[in-house]
Amino acid sequence: MFQCYMRALFDYDPTEDNLLPCQEIGLSFQRGDILQIINVKDPNWWQARHAGEDGPIGLIPSQELEERRQAYVPPEADFVHKISICGTRISKKKRKTMYKTKQNGEFDKADLMLYEEVTKMPPFKRKTLVLIGVSGVGRRTLKNRLINSDPDKFASVLPHTSRPPRPLEESGKAYWFTEREDMEQEIKENRFLEFGEHNGNLYGTHLDSIRDIIRSGKMCVLDCAPSALKILHNSAEFMPYVIFVASPGMEQLKQLYAERRSAHGSQRSLQFDRQSSIRFSSRRAKTLESLASLYEDDDLISAVEESALLQRKYDKYLDMVIVNEDFDVTFRAVTDALEALSHEHQWVPVNWIY
Repeated sequence: MFQCYMRALFDYDPTEDNLLPCQEIGLSFQRGDILQIINVKDPNWWQARHAGEDGPIGLIPSQELEERRQAYVPPEADFVHKISICGTRISKKKRKTMYKTKQNGEFDKADLMLYEEVTKMPPFKRKTLVLIGVSGVGRRTLKNRLINSDPDKFASVLPHTSRPPRPLEESGKAYWFTEREDMEQEIKENRFLEFGEHNGNLYGTHLDSIRDIIRSGKMCVLDCAPSALKILHNSAEFMPYVIFVASPGMEQLKQLYAERRSAHGSQRSLQFDRQSSIRFSSRRAKTLESLASLYEDDDLISAVEESALLQRKYDKYLDMVIVNEDFDVTFRAVTDALEALSHEHQWVPVNWIY
C-alpha cells in the first residue's frame, strides 16, 4: 500500500469546501499537522489520515487541485473592460496562467506550496539556529546571550564587506574584508546567504562562514532576514531550527521600549520638558506631548501588525513561535526547546535525509 507523510502548510475545513464530493468524508486539519497519505491516484482528492492515529481515512485536496483553484479566473472577471472615445465598451480577454506540478520543477519551492513531504527521525541536533522577527523585538540580544552562555556550543558568523578597513581594524575580527569585485562575483555564484548595500559598500553572510562553524561542531546562530529561510530550509547541510520571536502586546512592547530607553538612551526623544519650553504656551506643550505619545503608539501598533504579517507569511518554515514578553522566560524557552531536540523524535523534510 502506498503511503508517505506530509506536513500541512495550510488549514483545511471540509465543511467549507464546495467542491468536495461529500463533506462527511473530508478530513479536517490545521497547518503543521502531520498527515499520513494513503492514496494519491485521484488527481483531485487524496486519501489521508492524521499520522500516529487510528482514526478514519478522509479526503484532502491534492496539490494539483489547489494549483488550479489559485490559477482560476472567474468568468465575470475574465475581461478587462475599457471605454473608447465614442463611449462603447471594449473588452480585452485576460491571459490565464495554469500551474501544473509535473510541468514546473520549481513549483515545490514556490509560495503556493501546500504540503511538504516529511519523515520521522530519531533525536539529533540541528546544525543552525535561525531567529526571525521584526526589528527591535530582541533577536540580536537573544543571539548574544545564547553565545555568551555556552561559547563551546553556539557561535555566530562574521559578515563579509567590501568596505575598506578603518585604522586598527583587522580582517576576521568584526568583519571579513574583501574586494568589491570578488564579492560581486561570489554573489553571482550564489555563495552568500544574504547580502545588501549600505553607503556604497556591500555587506553579506557567506555560506562558507556558516559551514565553518558547523564543521567545528557548534550550532551556528543566525538572525537573518526571513527571505533567507527558503535557502536554509531546502538544504540538508544546514538543517535549521527556526524560531520566530513574536512582538508582545502593546503594553508589554511599551515596557520593553521604556526599559531600552532607560538603559541605553534613545536617538529620538519622545519626552517634552515644559520648563524648558517657556516660549510655548501650556496648551502648545500639551499638544506636543500628545503628538509624541500618538507617534509612539503608532510605531508600536506597526510593530505588532508587522510581526503578525511576517509570521503568517513564513509560517511554513517555523519550528517554534515565542512571544517575547519577558526576556528571561524567552531565553529559557529557547534553551529548553534546543535541549529537547536531543531526546525527542522529529519530523523533518525528506530532502534532509534522502
